[in-house]
Amino acid sequence: MPFANLKVPAGTLTAEQREVLVTKVSDLYAEMFGEQARATTMVLVEDVVDGGWGIGGRVLTLAALRGADA
Repeated sequence: MPFANLKVPAGTLTAEQREVLVTKVSDLYAEMFGEQARATTMVLVEDVVDGGWGIGGRVLTLAALRGADA
């Protein structure tokens, strides 16, 4: 079963954007592994709490991602 786990900052995606992600990732897996993979492809979109991740030793917040901390 193909599985994708997408982690995104909490509060950044609408329900419609989540649907687009699930659809496009499923499309990609079907393209890569054949259409039969679509029925068993699982896509998990997880919200990460604000400040719950970092890059390059720096904790990221929603404000920083939106450029307020730039």
